Amino acid sequence: MSILEELEWRGLIADCTDREALTTRLASPITLYCGFDPTADSLHVGNLVPLLALRRFQQLGHHPIAIAGGATGSIGDPSGKTAERQLLTREVLDHNIARVKEQLKRLLDFETPANPARLLDNAAWIANVSYLDFLRDIGKHFSVNQMVGKESVRARMEDREVGISYTEFSYMLLQAYDFYVLCRDHSCELQIGGSDQWGNITAGIDLTRKKLGRTVYGLTLPLITNADGSKFGKTAAGAVWLDAARTSVYRFYQFWINTDDRDVIRYLKFFTFLSRETIAGLEEQHTANPGAREAHRALAQAVTDLIHGEAATQEAARASTILFGGSLEGIAEGTFNEIVGEVPTREAARAQLEGQGMPLLDLLVLSGLCASKGQARKDIQGGGIYVNNVRESDPQRTVGADQLLFGKHLLLRKGKKNYTVVTAGA
Repeated sequence: MSILEELEWRGLIADCTDREALTTRLASPITLYCGFDPTADSLHVGNLVPLLALRRFQQLGHHPIAIAGGATGSIGDPSGKTAERQLLTREVLDHNIARVKEQLKRLLDFETPANPARLLDNAAWIANVSYLDFLRDIGKHFSVNQMVGKESVRARMEDREVGISYTEFSYMLLQAYDFYVLCRDHSCELQIGGSDQWGNITAGIDLTRKKLGRTVYGLTLPLITNADGSKFGKTAAGAVWLDAARTSVYRFYQFWINTDDRDVIRYLKFFTFLSRETIAGLEEQHTANPGAREAHRALAQAVTDLIHGEAATQEAARASTILFGGSLEGIAEGTFNEIVGEVPTREAARAQLEGQGMPLLDLLVLSGLCASKGQARKDIQGGGIYVNNVRESDPQRTVGADQLLFGKHLLLRKGKKNYTVVTAGA
C-alpha cells in the first residue's frame, strides 16, 4: 500500500495539490516537512495527526523533517485564532524547543541510517534576514489581495474589535519562506499540515516555483473534531498534553478510554499504527457489543504506549481497573498516587487510626460518602461499602493503621463509582 493509499483509508487526506503528480513522485523516496510553533514546552494531542503522518511517511522510506518555529513561533500563526497570540522571548522558545524535541524522539526515528528524521529550527535561516532584504526578495512575490483572501485573515479583519496586527498578517510569508529554503537547501518537495494550513502551504508552493522554478507539493490533514462537534483534545481540565508533568499518564490514558463510541473507530485510524485488519476486527466487536469497550482499550493502549511507553501504560491501565473495583494487591505507589489525584480526598488524624482503630461508621462520615452514621450503617448492611476495594459487612468494624496503603492511604468506595481517599495526617 502506498503512503497516499494508507492515508486515504485512514481518512487522513483533506486537500492535496496535484494528486496525480504527487502519487507519481511518491513512488520513490521524498523529503517532506511539517512545522510546529513551540508556544508551549509540550506538544498536545492536537499535534499528533500531522506528526504521526510524518512517522507514517518515514516508515515507508521517505525523509521527514520536523520544523520548530523558533522564528515563526515568536510571531504566532493567526490560523484558527480569534485573538493575537502572546509574544514569547527567544529564551522561552529555546526552552520549549528543547523539551519538545524529547517528545519527538518517541514519534520519529532520528537514529535510523537509511532515512533519519531531522529537527530544524527556522530561526536558523530567518533570524538574520534583514527587513529590507525580506521585503525585496520575498514580499514582492505576494499580493495583498491574495493574503487578505486567506480565511483566517479575512475573519479577523471582519472583527473590528479584535482585528489582526501586521505582525500576524505577515506570518504567511514567513511560512512560505520556510518551504522555499527547505527546498533550496534540503531538496524538500512536500509540506504537510492541518487543513487550516492550506493557505500557508500553497503560498510556499508559489514562492518556491517563482524563486527556484521547482515543483513542490502540499498535503493537508483534517482538523479533528469530536462527534458532538466539540474541539478535539480539550477536557474540563484543559488541553491534553504529551508531557506527563502536565497531563499525568493516567489522565492521558483515561482521555482515550473515554472516547465517544461514535469516534473510537475513527480515532483508531487517526492515532494508531494498528493494521487495517486489526481495526476492522475491533470495529466488528464494537458494533456487536460496544459496552465491552474493546476498541476503547485498544486505542488507549496503543496511543499511551507510543507516547509514554509500555510500562507506564500498564500502570495507567492498572489504576483504571482499580477505579472499577479491581484488586489492590501488588499495586505500585506511583500507580495509586494517580488515583489520589482523580478522586476526592479527606484527612484523618493518624492517632485515630492507630491503637484500637477508627470506627468504620465514623470514617465513612468523615470521608463524605455517608451523611450520617445511620446512613453508613444502612450502606454497610446493604453490601455497598468497600475498604481498599474489599467489601465490608460489619457496621461495628474498626479500621486501623495496619490497613493503610503505603502507610498513609485508605481507599473507600460506596457503590460502584463513588470513591474517596482518606489520608492519615499528623
